[in-house]
Amino acid sequence: MSALTIERTETTTERELPPSMVERMTLILDLFTSRESRETLEQIARTTGLPRSTAHRILDQLVRLEWLEHSAQGYGLGRRSLVLGGGSDDHSDLRSAASPYLHDLLIRTGAVIHLAVLDGDQVRYLDKFGGRFAATVPSRVGGTAPAHCTGLGKAMLAWLEPEYVDELVGEQIPVRTPATISELDALHRELGRIRGRGGLALERGECFPDIACVAAAIRGPRGPVGAISVVAAAGTALERVAPLVVDAVRRIAADLYPDMPQRPAHRSGRAATVTRIRNAG
Repeated sequence: MSALTIERTETTTERELPPSMVERMTLILDLFTSRESRETLEQIARTTGLPRSTAHRILDQLVRLEWLEHSAQGYGLGRRSLVLGGGSDDHSDLRSAASPYLHDLLIRTGAVIHLAVLDGDQVRYLDKFGGRFAATVPSRVGGTAPAHCTGLGKAMLAWLEPEYVDELVGEQIPVRTPATISELDALHRELGRIRGRGGLALERGECFPDIACVAAAIRGPRGPVGAISVVAAAGTALERVAPLVVDAVRRIAADLYPDMPQRPAHRSGRAATVTRIRNAG
């Protein structure tokens, strides 16, 4: 009887909200117990008892100051929180899982191989492998490039909600070359084609002149966690390497997330991939 009385009292008594902004921010941050934690605005407002408009205003400030990050999957811990907690996201797990497959792609293609992650509206290069041709590709580990005009970026953007893509890219899309996609509608059409090819992204001279690449995203339970690309001269036929890229991202995802259901590989997958690339060209 006493337990029922306590429960009824807690659910019917109006919760007293902390008066100061610092206390309210702390109330929100306490919801994120690990780097994997994700909460929506509605969940945060309901759990903290804060009015939705108040929660949204505080969340905007926390995102702007990098205590939190906002993605299509909701809010999560940002750079400042991870660094302060000793858990800075250095992508070491991703790099470690991808490394053997990047080396294998390098040996089998002789091209330049990239591993990158999405960082706002940019891709950030985590690794770059290549022989003599690597010097002609103007990318560097730790460097960035616009996501909307790179194969790596488009491969990851294709698996995000359209509204989030709009938020990331913005209305004024910077143009790098005459081949750069410069309008949001055109970008969304391209992302649709990428999904139609099973995640394969093509890029010819959109970011750097005279350079082409084929890329695909490494997808985790909550969306893309990175991408890899094979880069060559603009006139290079990419049909033969596309299936290798698809296989590599699938294997990396399986190593990173062994409990995540993997899509079955079809016996005709290589032929279908080559056909899709040819049709896209």
